[in-house]
Amino acid sequence: MGRIVWLASYPKSGNTWVRAFLHNYITDAQAPHGINKLHEFSASECNAAFFRVHDARPASLYTEADAQRLRPAVHADLTRLHDDLVFVKTHNAALAVHGVPLCTPAVTAGAIYIVRDPRDVAVSYARYTGRDLDEIIAFMGNAGAANRSTERQVFELLSSWSRHAESWTAVKRRLLVRYEDLLTAPETGFGRIVRFLGGEADAARLKRAIRHCGFAALQAQEAAEGYEARGPNEAAAFFHTGKAGQWQDALTQAQVKRIEADHAVVMRGFGYLG
Repeated sequence: MGRIVWLASYPKSGNTWVRAFLHNYITDAQAPHGINKLHEFSASECNAAFFRVHDARPASLYTEADAQRLRPAVHADLTRLHDDLVFVKTHNAALAVHGVPLCTPAVTAGAIYIVRDPRDVAVSYARYTGRDLDEIIAFMGNAGAANRSTERQVFELLSSWSRHAESWTAVKRRLLVRYEDLLTAPETGFGRIVRFLGGEADAARLKRAIRHCGFAALQAQEAAEGYEARGPNEAAAFFHTGKAGQWQDALTQAQVKRIEADHAVVMRGFGYLG
């Protein structure tokens, strides 16, 4: 039985990119590891299939209280997926709902928290979901922001972008990774992830894994075979450009000011504001 390493982030902040890196590094394959095989080494915490083991009803019928009642047992199940570390993706904040932690401390070995400039998050999240930018910006400023239970996934509490980041940076054993740093210095950034997990990064293996999880490689795979984790109503390709600073051309001045007003304190802490 293993222990969970949470791969945590707000949506559209690089979580799947980090998962792809880990899979390529672990397998040390000579060709990119398939994006539709990420479940072989990591799991998505909100996947309804894990919860239906304990409550066979359609997950769309689960209340928040139902999901929280089941979560500790589901997390215990996840520790049985591998004998060592179990990588589990989550967009939940590191908070409790109905008195139950969204990420169970008792089965946790640590967390890798990926943070991205919220101005770019807003642009990417809106494009991906097909929702209006102003709607997404308001969502990201709402401490109660959540995704409801559907047939595919159970309730998630994201909270606001700021509260989400603050909750995860308060976790004791965690590695903070800035999305932008992975872009500008990938060998340094991804090397930190390998070392956090207890190993010393092999240079050739590291470079190969970074190349195999590059956005060009991920886009090519999605174009060729699709990406099964995409929801049926999601509007855009999952892997877009992956660039930093897209917000400068995509947001109005009013939208920029709204995001910065909502998140200024935390943005400064991460170096996103002077």
